[in-house]
Amino acid sequence: MNDAPRPIRWKCGLSNTIYDVLKKRPRWVPTDGDDWDFFWVTREWMTNSFMKHKFHDKQLVCHFRNDYELTRKDFMIKNIKKMRRLMEKDNPAEAAKYNFVPTSYVLPQDYHLFVEEFRQHDAETLWIMKPVAGAQGKGIFLFRKLKDITEWKKRDATSTVSDVSSYVVQSYIDNPYLIGGKKFDIRIYVLVTSFRPMRMWLHREGFARFSHSRYSLDSFEDAFVHLTNVAVAKTAPDYDPERGLKWSMWRLKRFLIARHGSEVVAKMFEQLAWVLISSLRCVQQQIVQDPHCFELYGYDVLLDANLKPWLLEVNASPSLTASSQEDYELKSRMLNHMLDVLDLEGRRTGSEKQVGGFDLLVNNSEPVLTVPSGDVKRDSAFFPTLLNIRLGQHKDPVEAIRNQHPTVIVTERDGRRECGTFTIPVDSVLLKGFTSLSQPFHETLDRERSPIVFRVVLRRVL
Repeated sequence: MNDAPRPIRWKCGLSNTIYDVLKKRPRWVPTDGDDWDFFWVTREWMTNSFMKHKFHDKQLVCHFRNDYELTRKDFMIKNIKKMRRLMEKDNPAEAAKYNFVPTSYVLPQDYHLFVEEFRQHDAETLWIMKPVAGAQGKGIFLFRKLKDITEWKKRDATSTVSDVSSYVVQSYIDNPYLIGGKKFDIRIYVLVTSFRPMRMWLHREGFARFSHSRYSLDSFEDAFVHLTNVAVAKTAPDYDPERGLKWSMWRLKRFLIARHGSEVVAKMFEQLAWVLISSLRCVQQQIVQDPHCFELYGYDVLLDANLKPWLLEVNASPSLTASSQEDYELKSRMLNHMLDVLDLEGRRTGSEKQVGGFDLLVNNSEPVLTVPSGDVKRDSAFFPTLLNIRLGQHKDPVEAIRNQHPTVIVTERDGRRECGTFTIPVDSVLLKGFTSLSQPFHETLDRERSPIVFRVVLRRVL
């Protein structure tokens, strides 16, 4: 009798990193028919085929039907404002958690309200205009004078595309946190497997995207100064793809801790996590819940000079096209971890608080709390509780070990990277970021991230 598990059948509408990950995943096989278990669909498929498709029990697609409630800028603003008004009426203290977007209006419908707001600010105030359904920095511009809006309306009157006529206008955050004189935003990956009840996972890896040019308010019309999109930076005449405009979350966190201390950075990440949770609560009742759907969101967050996190936008289709080998490896790890969370193979118990680089942040619509030690099971009566976040703590184990111990041999075999048993201090600083060493003399880390398996045996050096 053959007890081998049934292969997972997949389809993919894209040809970038997600395709490569699916192709290399053990026991996952491609299919051209409708017998798929997992389908990374295109937006066109969601629009034209979702409602017609007859789902079987375990089929999964990568979007909720109306994910635009959060990912279209005008809908996002509408839903956040609505939640904030409700909270201010019923629970003013809770309403403060929803102050994470700048003053915002949707044009042209809110034009007169915006004019009233505009006149309450001094003439040097900067505003930013963003097309509600735009991407890659297209159509964004900054302005200080109302006549710039009038000229935009005249230009837009000739357009035949309905979405182009709708813009979000926001007060510009003119005091961004700078590193090396440059502005940056942070890309964070959030996985939602259910909205009712809400179940949300936060990946430890992400990256900071820097602007091409040094920040200055004197050149507010220069997109290379004020926008961090890679698509914008690539158009600069002196753009150097080898120089790179990204930092890993791990590197960003280390920099911030060196400058401000771990307590300040931990508080900032806690605030950032509440931004993620609160934004999803704003649309929890609007999103059509469907057990056949999940969503991998790409959040873009800006830190101001006071380390306050501001939500810029949420992407339902975050770019999975790699801009470098390091970017490719990061996205491959994250996508493999995503598939481990979704668990079409049926390996998980369902009680996990961590799967690969994903930490469970909301379960059954309630935030998941932990204590500073990171033990979610530890009695919190005597310890302060924090949200279950570890942004910037995940680092490729083999790379961490190899960087500290260059003599370790890492081999390739049948698509797997392997390293042997070797001697290493248990309290290695690099290892603390991704594993908890609870046994004093011996610990085995068996971290399976298909298609790559790491098995490292750690022995204490006496």
